[in-house]
Amino acid sequence: MDVSTFIVTVFCLIDDWLKERPPLRRRGPSPKLSDAETLTIEVVGEFLGIDTDKGLHRFFSRHYPHFFPSVGKLHRTTFSRQAANLWATKEALWRHLASDGSEEPFVVDSFPVPACRGGRSHRCKLLWEAATYGYEETNRTSFYGMRAHLLVRWPGVVCGLSLAPANVHDLVPVAGLLEGAGAKGLVLGDRNYWSPELAERLLGRGAELLSPFKNHKGERHRWPRWLVHKRRRIETVIAQLVGRYNAKKVWTRDTWHLRSRFLRKVLSHTIAVLLCERSGLSPLRFSELLTD
Repeated sequence: MDVSTFIVTVFCLIDDWLKERPPLRRRGPSPKLSDAETLTIEVVGEFLGIDTDKGLHRFFSRHYPHFFPSVGKLHRTTFSRQAANLWATKEALWRHLASDGSEEPFVVDSFPVPACRGGRSHRCKLLWEAATYGYEETNRTSFYGMRAHLLVRWPGVVCGLSLAPANVHDLVPVAGLLEGAGAKGLVLGDRNYWSPELAERLLGRGAELLSPFKNHKGERHRWPRWLVHKRRRIETVIAQLVGRYNAKKVWTRDTWHLRSRFLRKVLSHTIAVLLCERSGLSPLRFSELLTD
């Protein structure tokens, strides 16, 4: 499909879902730009790699005024305020789409979200509420910021999200992620999630946490290739969030706006997976979803 068809498809999906819910506003005038239009701009813009409110407002007011005639009449700050106030609606829609199916296994992992470069951390004002110093094992360097913890359902749907300070261990948010997504069954993780105590506690809730030994010496048998392949699916999802959706770029000063931005990223990612499946494509082949 082309970009115009993609916009119309996303708008119809969001608008039909909003019509089934109670109205968001009980009094006062209606906004010039409807909530369905605002969410569509966010979802489509994020998929196209536009991750700032200023960029979204400029792009759609210039190139698609025939679809969104009111966006050019709004000031950028008005659009940004309306988009940020819809964070609960974005979360509800994302959880509704992510809960459509319960195919196992689930995979859990995290990635760093630096607030700034290391040399600027002593005077950085971004994410001052929760930003701390953490360690990134991939590059073996410390960073200042937060960590995004994800729970992904096969074949690549993000069904759990938690933003925590950088010094919080990966084991801490696991129980909350599984409970929030209602995940039961097999849950795969890397060596950071090896904890017999946590695995036993989660087993009582119906979730079986499986991870390699923390120390290679205690590992008698390696995971089979098919199990490693399923666990690495979350690495593809994280690469898409970091590459296409610029998830590591922080443009906000507080965690409230950061969560709103992350919600529209995972919502856009979930809708893209859904449209890929409807188009007969592999769920994560986003590059083939749009045609010139």
